[in-house]
Amino acid sequence: MLAIEAIKKINQKNLPSLTVVTGEDLGQFELLKEQLLKQIQFNTADLNVALFDMKEADYKQVELDLVSLPFFSDEKIMILDHFVDLTTAKKRHMTDEELKSFEAYLENPVETTKLIILAEGKLDSKRRIVKLLKRDAQVFEASELKEQDLRDYFNKVAQAEGLHFSPPAFDQLLLKSGFQFSEISKNIAFLKSYKDAGEIDLKDIEDAIPKTLQDNIFDLTQFILNQKIDEARSLVRDLTLQGEDEIKLIAVMLGQFRIFTQVKLLAENGRAESQIVSDLSDYLGRKVNPYQVKFAMRDVRSLSLSFLKKAVACLIETDYQIKSGLYDKDYLFDLALLKIATTNL
Repeated sequence: MLAIEAIKKINQKNLPSLTVVTGEDLGQFELLKEQLLKQIQFNTADLNVALFDMKEADYKQVELDLVSLPFFSDEKIMILDHFVDLTTAKKRHMTDEELKSFEAYLENPVETTKLIILAEGKLDSKRRIVKLLKRDAQVFEASELKEQDLRDYFNKVAQAEGLHFSPPAFDQLLLKSGFQFSEISKNIAFLKSYKDAGEIDLKDIEDAIPKTLQDNIFDLTQFILNQKIDEARSLVRDLTLQGEDEIKLIAVMLGQFRIFTQVKLLAENGRAESQIVSDLSDYLGRKVNPYQVKFAMRDVRSLSLSFLKKAVACLIETDYQIKSGLYDKDYLFDLALLKIATTNL
């Protein structure tokens, strides 16, 4: 069962003595956190509930509350928010002594205190304190979902909202949302407000969901690759009128062409899709979205490595020329698009 479904079974009566919400998918983590607080009917005015922001809290006060007895009921709830000292995050907010003291509490907790730990990020599983949590707590982890799990879950969500997607429209929803849990949730809300019920088609997706800069740059890149210069110029004009700067547009385009080049190189060296995701994650020092690689592999099939290298070099040179004040940036950007569009694929 997915964490977002399992957490809906929690309430004030069956709340475990120790609950941990964690995970690297920050959008999904926030939804898990919001859902849990809703399930336990969290209210800041409730004297039987105490919430501490662990980035700012005085641990002595936290510890005092952990061991103190409830005043108005048999049990009380303690919520320790932003407990990033338990994760692999580099920034620390607690001393080693404070963490040891908290570890000692976990080994001998107060029965009348129900503890909830909210720790965005990846738990540092090498540490003894985290091993204690995994042993004793009910853990809800916001981990990246497989594509089929995403499809199954959001099909259920859509049906519950009275929305019915045509297969192409549902695929487009996932694509426009970057297969990100929080983005899909947000975009379903857009669709619900746009069309309260009935079948959702591709036009509804286009009309209801706002285009991101990434969406527009993707369209711009497709125009260039298909040598649709007039459409490309029109889109650039619209984006600049909306306040987007040519230097920013170049940066996003450059990122797109770089991922194309990296994927092309690795694919030509016989790397499988999953291996490419792993290699790029190691190289870039961050977790690469598998779906970004999946669609890049599709898009680069018809593109030569020579073309991709020339496109990257052209964008880098244009960026340098703009920042050097060689000519007007709109002229230089327009020239770069023309050069890329007329380069042999």
